Amino acid sequence: MLSVFPIDLKSDTVTKPSAAMRKIMSEAEVGDDVYGEDPTVALLERTAAKLLGKEAALYVTSGTQGNLVSLLTHCVRGDGALVGKDCHILNYEGGGLAVLGGIVPLQVDDAKSLPSIEALELATPAKGNVHYAQAKLLCVENTHNRGGGHASTPQEVALRVEWAHKNGLSVHMDGARLFNATVALGVTPAEMTKGVDSVQICLSKGLGAPMGSLICASRDFIDRARYWRKKVGGGLRQAGIVAAAGLYALENNISRLKDDHDNAALIKDELQKGGLRISEVARPTNMVYFSAKSEAEADKLLAACRTREVIFNKTAPDTFRLATHLDVTREQAETAATVIVEEYRKLG
Repeated sequence: MLSVFPIDLKSDTVTKPSAAMRKIMSEAEVGDDVYGEDPTVALLERTAAKLLGKEAALYVTSGTQGNLVSLLTHCVRGDGALVGKDCHILNYEGGGLAVLGGIVPLQVDDAKSLPSIEALELATPAKGNVHYAQAKLLCVENTHNRGGGHASTPQEVALRVEWAHKNGLSVHMDGARLFNATVALGVTPAEMTKGVDSVQICLSKGLGAPMGSLICASRDFIDRARYWRKKVGGGLRQAGIVAAAGLYALENNISRLKDDHDNAALIKDELQKGGLRISEVARPTNMVYFSAKSEAEADKLLAACRTREVIFNKTAPDTFRLATHLDVTREQAETAATVIVEEYRKLG
């Protein structure tokens, strides 16, 4: 019998292409995408745009590049972008919006979900006041990583979009894990992105592709974004090989995200029974955040679990995140929960 170990729960980015995905990649028709000659990239872009209810799409190398290119397309130097204080764009993308775009991050209390209208109004500088960078863009994140994988509803998104458009702002959605939200809520991707001016979706997380993200928006926006992709070094050549993996992911790996959600729920329940402190999430997806009693205890638990080949990371001195994905089976989820509880109890 094959061992269930190692069990890697540190992120859903650790997935590896399946045999079926690798076969599709090996057979992909390719061409030079900078010249618009890669048919597989073109098909991926059309497929994604249709899925998200947008006119066009642009294939980029990563979610971070997708967000950066989107913000550079929306804003000019000195413009302000409303970003949640816990959002990925602000915390985990190297400050690219400011460093490369001269875009001023206007931080909003996002309550690890979507910011309230009151919070948005509080964070938006007064129009016409020369002392402040003027808000040009609102960024929202769905699902919300730091929010424990919280899924926001189309209605909640629409409320913020309506507010933004009423106040002359465009809206960009960081939808790196958008399909986790749509599967959890039982809605279509187009319903979730209705009204947003641009959205970035990631193919290399729970969908299992080895790389790549897509920006979906209007045709005019994508035409302008293509220039920005080139400016930040993202011109692609025979990218159909990896674009084929993205097509396979969109066609085969969306509905199965429910398995990841179910496995995360199983782990959460077992850890809770074992006495660990769980961060509750209103609408959870594929993540479990939990805490030890102290930083010292957290370090010991992390090391003990890694010795037993159950791998995860800390997100704070005393807090951990587990992320389920397509390379974690039900058996592995059960085993991981058992190991964590056993090692926690050893700590007394």
